Amino acid sequence: MSHKVKVGITGKNGFVGTHLYNTLQLFNQEFETIDFQREWFDSPEQLENFVKNCDVIVHLAALNRHENQDKIFQVNTDLTTKLTDALKAADVAPHVLMSSSTQEANDNLYGNSKKQGREKIAAWAKGAGAIFTGLIIPNVFGPFGLPNYNSVVATFCHKVSHNEEPVIHNDGVVKLIYVGDLINEIIDAIRNKTNNDALTIEHHTEVKVSDILSKITHYKKTYQDGGEIPSLNSDFDYKLFNTYRCYINIASYFPRKYTQHTDARGTFVEIIRLGIGGQASFSTTVPGIKRGNHFPTRKIERFAVIKGKALIQLRRIGSNEVLDFYLDGEQPAYVDMPIWYTHNIKNVGDDVLYTNFWINEPYNPDDADTYFENV
Repeated sequence: MSHKVKVGITGKNGFVGTHLYNTLQLFNQEFETIDFQREWFDSPEQLENFVKNCDVIVHLAALNRHENQDKIFQVNTDLTTKLTDALKAADVAPHVLMSSSTQEANDNLYGNSKKQGREKIAAWAKGAGAIFTGLIIPNVFGPFGLPNYNSVVATFCHKVSHNEEPVIHNDGVVKLIYVGDLINEIIDAIRNKTNNDALTIEHHTEVKVSDILSKITHYKKTYQDGGEIPSLNSDFDYKLFNTYRCYINIASYFPRKYTQHTDARGTFVEIIRLGIGGQASFSTTVPGIKRGNHFPTRKIERFAVIKGKALIQLRRIGSNEVLDFYLDGEQPAYVDMPIWYTHNIKNVGDDVLYTNFWINEPYNPDDADTYFENV
């Protein structure tokens, strides 16, 4: 059996760290994640023990925003100093990757703190004969970013989805990369043992702040208020929409009841209105049987119960909170599956359950984006 690469992530509970940790779990035959706790920065012994156990360290821990700019500089340079001191004390030379920022070029305290930290680790790596990848990263957006902290996208998504009014302070052009694309870059650098003190991660999109808000406002009106999957005309639109869906309060938003048009002939229900294509299907499920227990990282899915009684359960990867949604074909309703939420559907009635499924891309067994994990 080949050796698994042992990867430790400082800042593993942060925005990028969470996505990196969860993605590495999808490759658990290749990678083993080594636990890290933030308080270990204050314990030289525990920090040394951590670095001894790692083949690769991805240093993401940092303070991004604070009302006191001097504190940002102090915290970030201290964290890097403690990590390099531990590497020296343990006398080990793992491959270290560190996240820096395009703000290095702006000569602010945050950018300066990241640049100094990157240069400090680069100097250690040169002396130790270790591989070092200094990642110069543009603005990152994606699901589960913290509003008013991680990005303007996170702030707009949170405010619009919660019926708050966002404010544009500077309608400039921002250069963005989706968090999933950044994670792919990091994993590629690990696999390729990329030795580069200043590896520039290219942005994938340049967009005005007001255009971001316009798109998000459109998603609110079309999807959150109207139930329609909007037209998504670019890769950025697709990723921004998937990001927005994760800021809706899922527990109170679903299930969504359909409008029934009933007359003497029976009932007509519109299942889904689409601005994009995909694949529609239906299933029957006998009483007591459960389907699913898997999650997507990019797909958009809708489960619509049209006959029978069902329990649909969702759980965000990395969380223990399970959301239960009971649906009854007497009042047809649907639940959409957010990305990075494992889900299942169970027939909890006495009769056969009829469910309609829609997915935004035809099923491809070679790239199914289906990862199994019990809810």
